[in-house]
Amino acid sequence: MGSKNKLKRFRENESFSNVIQPTRNEILDAFRLKGNWASFFKNENPIVLELGCGKGEYTVGLAKRSPDKNYIGVDIKGARFWKGAKSALETGLNNVAFLRAQIELVDHLFGPDEIAEIWITFPDPQIKYKRTKHRMTNPGFLKKYQAILKAGGTVNLKTDSEFMHGYTLGLLQGQGHEIIYSNHDVYKNEGSPKEVLEIQTFYENQYLEKGKPITYIQFRIN
Repeated sequence: MGSKNKLKRFRENESFSNVIQPTRNEILDAFRLKGNWASFFKNENPIVLELGCGKGEYTVGLAKRSPDKNYIGVDIKGARFWKGAKSALETGLNNVAFLRAQIELVDHLFGPDEIAEIWITFPDPQIKYKRTKHRMTNPGFLKKYQAILKAGGTVNLKTDSEFMHGYTLGLLQGQGHEIIYSNHDVYKNEGSPKEVLEIQTFYENQYLEKGKPITYIQFRIN
């Protein structure tokens, strides 16, 4: 994407009513929406996050399926989620928001028991050992998710990385978390939820064209 295109998208994001772009200092210094997201959506419906939402296809796809829930896509790259934000506005989806922020600050963005469900779709598996601190299902991240999830809240991991799938399964089992469902090839093995099969991202389609299996885990953090 050219720099002119990016600048145009950044400017449009600033005008979108469904985009929130706080500074890092605003997030760390008692972020105004932490614990108050119901006031943004003007209802008390359950809130679902997509962390590392990219273009926002999953956030928008889930929101279309479940108008009785609110969805927030979180990503540091605003030029990327511009597409999802614009699509949601054009189709009149009032239960969608996009938040430009770093995922590692998630416990500063949302309050205790504020989130009903988390989706992590096609994250970078961070295979190199030095990058494990950025792996989105590592123990540190799980603690942050636990801090904001309601009791019984679930986390969904959908990925093309067999490494990420195996790493997460092993960690969950080792730490005694509840694995609700696991599938190492959702399009070959039956049983995955409809929202796993019927919503596909741009990158997922590329992986499928290459014949890569798509994996999925749903779990609760104990």
